Amino acid sequence: MSADVRTNSRTNSRTNPMSRRSFLIAGAVTTGGLLVGCGAPTPQERLGKPADLPVQGDQVALNAWVKISPDGTVTVAVPRAEMGQGVMTSLPMLLAEELDARWEDVRVEAAPIAQVYANEAMMLNALPFGVDDHGWLARTAAGVMQRTGRVLHLQVTGGSSSIRDAWLPLRVVGATARAMLVQAAAQRWQVPASDCRTEAGQVVHSTTGRKLGYGELAADAAKLTPPSDVPLKSPDQFKLIGQAAPRKDIPAKVDGSAQFGVDVRVPGMLYAVPVQAPVFGADVASFDAAEALRMRGVKQVVQIPHAVVVVADSWWRAKQAAAAVKVSWTATPHDQTSSADIARQADEALAQQSGTSFTNRGDAEQVLKDAEAAAKAGGQPGNKPGNKKQTVLQARYHAPYLAHAAMEPINCTAQVKDGAVTVWVSTQSASLAKWRASQVAGVDSERVTLHLPLLGGGFGRRLEVDMVEQAVAVAMQVGGQPVKLLWTREDDTRHDLYRPAAWADFRAVLDGQGQAVAWHNRVAAQSPTYGATKRLLPWAAADSPDKNQIEGAFDLPYDIPNLAVRQVRLKGHVPVGYWRSVGHSYNAFFVECFADEVAHAAGQDPFAWRQARLGQHPRHLAVLERAAKEAGWGQPLPAGRARGIALQEAFGAICAQVAEVSVQGDQVRVHRVVCAIDCGHTVNPDTVEAQMQGAIVFGLSAALFGEVTLAQGRVQQASFTDYPLVKLAHMPRIDVHILRNAHPPGGVGEPGVPPVAPAVANALFALTGQRLRSLPLRLKAA
Repeated sequence: MSADVRTNSRTNSRTNPMSRRSFLIAGAVTTGGLLVGCGAPTPQERLGKPADLPVQGDQVALNAWVKISPDGTVTVAVPRAEMGQGVMTSLPMLLAEELDARWEDVRVEAAPIAQVYANEAMMLNALPFGVDDHGWLARTAAGVMQRTGRVLHLQVTGGSSSIRDAWLPLRVVGATARAMLVQAAAQRWQVPASDCRTEAGQVVHSTTGRKLGYGELAADAAKLTPPSDVPLKSPDQFKLIGQAAPRKDIPAKVDGSAQFGVDVRVPGMLYAVPVQAPVFGADVASFDAAEALRMRGVKQVVQIPHAVVVVADSWWRAKQAAAAVKVSWTATPHDQTSSADIARQADEALAQQSGTSFTNRGDAEQVLKDAEAAAKAGGQPGNKPGNKKQTVLQARYHAPYLAHAAMEPINCTAQVKDGAVTVWVSTQSASLAKWRASQVAGVDSERVTLHLPLLGGGFGRRLEVDMVEQAVAVAMQVGGQPVKLLWTREDDTRHDLYRPAAWADFRAVLDGQGQAVAWHNRVAAQSPTYGATKRLLPWAAADSPDKNQIEGAFDLPYDIPNLAVRQVRLKGHVPVGYWRSVGHSYNAFFVECFADEVAHAAGQDPFAWRQARLGQHPRHLAVLERAAKEAGWGQPLPAGRARGIALQEAFGAICAQVAEVSVQGDQVRVHRVVCAIDCGHTVNPDTVEAQMQGAIVFGLSAALFGEVTLAQGRVQQASFTDYPLVKLAHMPRIDVHILRNAHPPGGVGEPGVPPVAPAVANALFALTGQRLRSLPLRLKAA
């Protein structure tokens, strides 16, 4: 038995946790519905008021989302952060489609901070329902969570939710604006509105052929009361949706005029570099800044929580001076903690805790108990003559802490002057950033002005607002001057809010015919939801079940009669948060690799084993079969290559990938990845393909290289030299296949990440016979 395979004969409670979970969800739904009003906000509620959208010159706002200039230019407010995923294009496409605007006339701008722009769909990621869940409880819970998102005013970008949130509301917004423009034209011509139609930014009188441009009608239309009900186009009428549209953000990024947070320049601006505690939880005991203050350009050295900050007239001078500051740090219980210590704590937790049940179908506990007892007795349960021997499989998997490692280091520019705060920050959490700035500065939120440049990568890291806290705290001490706080790459790596390290124990029973009759899985990891909540709202943080920690494991799509999945929540001092695809990022590796183990033990082809168990999930089956077909599954490969396959549903989309790999020396080489995705109704297929490509590179970097380790309480990795990414020379060919259908849109930004690691690991097993159960994937010496 290999060292990373564990045995565990302990049994757990045999209550029906699925029923208990449903009961708890129903209770939460009922309570939440009473608090916030049952049901999702209607699309009409999300029109907002024209006053919510600032206008310039002779622009006219028809609602909170769209304004029209006399020349016919249509400007769409986009309340989601553009970080490469294409929201500056896909969201305006929804509105422009129903408005019948010409794409060439459409402009985009960042929306202001207002409740009407809340991301109501992001809250859906907290619910333990999949794309096949259409029952009363799922629908009601979704409505309550969307209403809660509105009440909390979550103007946030994350959870692959932008299109899911905007799909219906922005189409209604566009259709409502179109109806108002038609009514304005009809009144001017004194004809029935039903005699008019729209096309290419104009209202046309069908009988006479008279035409009026939207720019000519906008002022009159704005005086009308928006209709309460408008018809939407059917998919066969779409002209923009479903077609590849030119990205609105690309030209500025190509010519260099695009402004990211790191590009912000403000007159009189100072620069700040923090010296941060090397051990999580430590604070400043004392510091000596005498040498730093003598250095050229240094203005001040200030203290903020957990850091000393050097302020200078240039970033380079601030960085050089920061190295000269001598800081003594408070002692913590974790000053000597190592990755091995954390692993031992996980071992103890898995040995001592049964965990919280998330799924219980049949009685996996009893089937396992009977099979293990029979194995010890040398026979089958009941010792019935002729019974073939059952097989019990056991394995433990591990995934490490991971950094976000975005190209743009953490930064924020802030000014606190005359009782007002101005912040320039690349953030995924606009409303939270504004609120937190007001909290730190001690002013009303209305006294905070937030500017939102582009993001040079988010991946969940910029859901956090620690950079805002630091920048505002420094700005309060520099006499009203604006100050840009910019972390070094080393700070970015060593002071991240990491993807949790995770461990998974599996046990499965195969009957005498090789059929999987029981599957038991426990996943141990810190809770990202608890970590994020404790940082932002400590009073609201609760050590309660966290769907985000167990997603991708509890919602196993395969038809196995006895299924039990349990969550073990680890305590830990390492700060954790949301990382692109969250719990799916490690659970897909665990589940899809163990599924391969079960298929191999049953003597079945890994694709065929999955295919045979997806009868209740036709969308999953179609995606799996498409990926296998396009990859040429079962067809010969060049010598020294093999294929692996993996499937995962995440964020309302289903993705399957086939990886083709070889081994060159001791290095894993991925030559090709074939990706099939069902993300429901596709808005911009070009963006979907690009997101799959980016997600695969992101996931592949983590699978082959990603690992954050601790020694003596300190993170060991510092930069891309020891936290490497996939280089261009080793970039695989990526083929993306989108399954078109009329289902509601799912997410796209994250679903492409989870299947990469298990597909590669499964291919390596097929090639080498080594079952790698830990990430990053490192082959063992022969």
